Amino acid sequence: MEIKNTMTMLEHIAELRKRILQVAAVFILSMVIGLIAAPYVLSVLKHHSPAFQVTWNVFSPWDGLRIYMSIGIVLSLLPTLPFALYQIWLFVNQGLNNREQKAALRFIPFSALCFIIGVSFAYFVVFPMSLAFTTGINSQMELVETYGVSQYFGFMFNIMIPLSLAFELPVVVLFLTRIGLLSPAILHTMRRYAYVILVIIAALISPPDLVSHLMVAIPLIGLYEISTWLASRMHHKQKHAEIDEMEIDAANQMI
Repeated sequence: MEIKNTMTMLEHIAELRKRILQVAAVFILSMVIGLIAAPYVLSVLKHHSPAFQVTWNVFSPWDGLRIYMSIGIVLSLLPTLPFALYQIWLFVNQGLNNREQKAALRFIPFSALCFIIGVSFAYFVVFPMSLAFTTGINSQMELVETYGVSQYFGFMFNIMIPLSLAFELPVVVLFLTRIGLLSPAILHTMRRYAYVILVIIAALISPPDLVSHLMVAIPLIGLYEISTWLASRMHHKQKHAEIDEMEIDAANQMI
């Protein structure tokens, strides 16, 4: 098992400082580009909403600037997050062997893919469903709907952010399995409790009706089962790799 030379504490701190500065530089550059693109993104979100078009109003002089900056920050995070994950991998791979480095590197595109799927599901499925439900309630109560742009995006982000993070569940489970904090046996034992927690999360971020709960809860439960299956495969491969290493070490000792 080949491991790189160890570094001193000061060298680790200097290496970490360099990685943080690089991530900060990418964030600032992405932020500038995001602020330039923010008006066009806002126009697309307004005129091509997956739910329906609404009139955005401002109830404070700061509302427009707040949303403008929020969109710029969100856009800047899209390239910054994968780059930050890559920098984390470069930092921790000092103590990993070649097999572990390759395994850890796979988490970066997998994490980005899960995040994109989560954002898409939240924006194109759950958000229109939630907005239609609340609009239906307002219509039944004969209320005049006047949407503030800050409240509109707050409502949207409150749905999208938790659901997008929930779609990172397979990545978290695989990573914890990889470092030995989780095992397929633990995941199987925790299944009933995990189901309850996921159903509660689905109830919190979806409209209060059974169909909406199921449309959110079923994908979350499916993610848990996929995570368990992937963790079982990874655990199985790890066991075989450890056995192979032990056999190689035993053969080397005999020689």
